[in-house]
Order: sequence, then structure tokens, then C-alpha cells
Amino acid sequence: MDRMIYVAMTGAREILQKQALAANNLANVNTTGFRADQNVLRALPVFNMNLPTRAYAVTQEVTADFSQGPLQQTGRDLDVAIKGPGWIAVQTPDGEGLTRSGNLHLSPSGLLESADGRPVLGNNGPISLPPLQSVSIGADGTISGVPQGQPASASVVFDRLRLVNPPEASLRKGPDGLFRASGGPIQADAGVTLAQGMLEGSNVNPVSAMVDMISMSRQFETQIKLIQTAREDSRNAAQILNLNG
Repeated sequence: MDRMIYVAMTGAREILQKQALAANNLANVNTTGFRADQNVLRALPVFNMNLPTRAYAVTQEVTADFSQGPLQQTGRDLDVAIKGPGWIAVQTPDGEGLTRSGNLHLSPSGLLESADGRPVLGNNGPISLPPLQSVSIGADGTISGVPQGQPASASVVFDRLRLVNPPEASLRKGPDGLFRASGGPIQADAGVTLAQGMLEGSNVNPVSAMVDMISMSRQFETQIKLIQTAREDSRNAAQILNLNG
């Protein structure tokens, strides 16, 4: 009986954690470049003095869905969307972070920043631009523009976005929503391409996420009923033993 409670309890615990991830995914259904979280569950046998007779659930790892999100036209010069695999590198206090959120902007000092205010990295570190009357970001990440007071033909190339494409298996999402790669420095990848004037939406499918939430609610109810059944069995067994005594 006690094993039944333990098995049901671990199942309910993992379902609650999965529901929390699903709720976070739904909350970010409109977040630019968001990658849905996924937790991988694993069944492990319960060992006793003889042979393992039951299994309980544990979370093996939390990963992300790396599929492409929908591209949305904005027409804004500093909006870029990555087409296919790849990431935009930004500077964080603990090193290089990777994002698919391409709604960039310029700070008052001319520093190119991501939507959450992190410096966007170029070939030689953070990108700083002079006052411009027009700016353009090419498909390969090259940033060019016309300085203020200059004719439209006086376009200047300033820098190039640092675009990388490390193996997905090496990526882990941090609490700040940025991905980080393990295994040493990441080399820039010239194969990553951008679309200017577009943004990539979240890859969360709200319909599938809602269906998963309903399914997990029913699975959680099943685990609770198992715990209640174990308690009733224990109570009935105690009554039978009292009668026999």
C-alpha cells in the first residue's frame, strides 16, 4: 500500500511540474522568438528485497522545442528574424547569451540592444552606431547606414551581427530566457540568414498547449484517486484486523 502511495505521489508531482511548464508556455504565446519548454519524463523501477515490481516517474531533463516560429512582417528597420536555425548573440554578465528575439533598438548612447536591454554583439563585441538617418541590416547580419547630414549615397558599413548556430543538444535555457551553449567558444556561422523588417513569433501552439493542460489535469486527478484508494484500502484492512482480533 505504501508503495502505491509513493508511486502515485511521484506521478502527481511530475504532472504538476509539467503543468507549470505548459502554463509558462501559454503565458509566452505572444513573446517574440520564444521557444517552448518541454520536460522529458522517465519511469524508474522501485527496487525491494526481491524484484522491482513497480515504477515511478522522474523528470529526466527539461529541454526546448527548437522548431521555427511564424514570421511576422513589421517593416521596422531594426526588426530582424532568423530564417531557419541560428541565434543572435548578446552580452550578459556571465558571458554570451543567445536569442531569437530580433526586435532590436538603439540606446541613447548609440548602443545596439536587444528588446530586454542587453548589448547585441558584433564581430568585435558590442555594436555602437553613430547618429543615422537610415539603417539597414542585411541577410548576413551586415549593418550599414547613412550618417546624419550625409547624402543618401554615402552609405557606410559599420559592423556585422554575430550570428551563431551551435548544436541544439548543447543549448540550455537560463532563467533569463536566453540560451547558452556548453562546450567552449562558439564560432560565428555565415550560413545563418536574417530577414529585415520581420520578427519571429513564439513557437508555442496555443491549441495544443490547452489540450495538454486538460489532459494533465485528468492525469493528476487519476493520481489523487489512487492515493485515496490506497488510504481506503489501508482503513479497510485495519478494520478487518480489528474484527479478527
